[in-house]
Amino acid sequence: MPTRLYSVVVDANDFTAQAGWWSRALDLPVAGQRDDEAWIQLPDGPELLFVPAPEPKTVKNRIHLDLASDSAQHQHDTVERLLSLGATRADIGQRDVPWVVLADPEGNEFCVLEPRESIAGTGAVAAIVLDTGDVEAQTVFWEQASGWTVKERQPWGSRLRAPHGRGPYLEPTKMGGTKTVKNRVHLDVAPLAGDDQEAEADRLAGAGARRIDIGQGDVSWIVMADPENGEFCVLTPR
Repeated sequence: MPTRLYSVVVDANDFTAQAGWWSRALDLPVAGQRDDEAWIQLPDGPELLFVPAPEPKTVKNRIHLDLASDSAQHQHDTVERLLSLGATRADIGQRDVPWVVLADPEGNEFCVLEPRESIAGTGAVAAIVLDTGDVEAQTVFWEQASGWTVKERQPWGSRLRAPHGRGPYLEPTKMGGTKTVKNRVHLDVAPLAGDDQEAEADRLAGAGARRIDIGQGDVSWIVMADPENGEFCVLTPR
């Protein structure tokens, strides 16, 4: 059986504060917290998991969230509300675009989209966006890793969605630049209960991933890199 997208993991200097901020931003509760993590469950989607990391953010993230709006007024009001919560406007070279680029209190970029028929009904998080140099290769790989289905291919990128057809999209998106440091945002995938973690890691290695060592030590998950060297983890079956 395939793995499925389980978490969007965000490194944070203060993971408790970041979880609290995103809880207010998305109007979703912090679903749980332990000594080394806190998480928010996205409706019909993966969890948003915050974990401690001492390093500061130094480059633009290669994975970010797009937030939805259902009208021009809703987009404006959402941006103003997020600014009042402590977000800042961010310039990543986007020029004149209909979406608004912001950053959370630790500098993680995200976008508030203009109304789009294509994302109607996704919930607050419209998409999990992956910067990529090779859209097709990443689309093929993440279809296998996430267990999500390709719904659309466009010159700018592609859209994958969970088999139940609800919640956010996963969007490998054509973007210049190369990966230079460990990603502060990465994805976790998990086998289903009763499946074999090692066998699934081997399957993904056969699809173009590789096992890597980022100093994780003795942990229950397997750290891997996708075909463009983006880190991800294969969790234990669940």
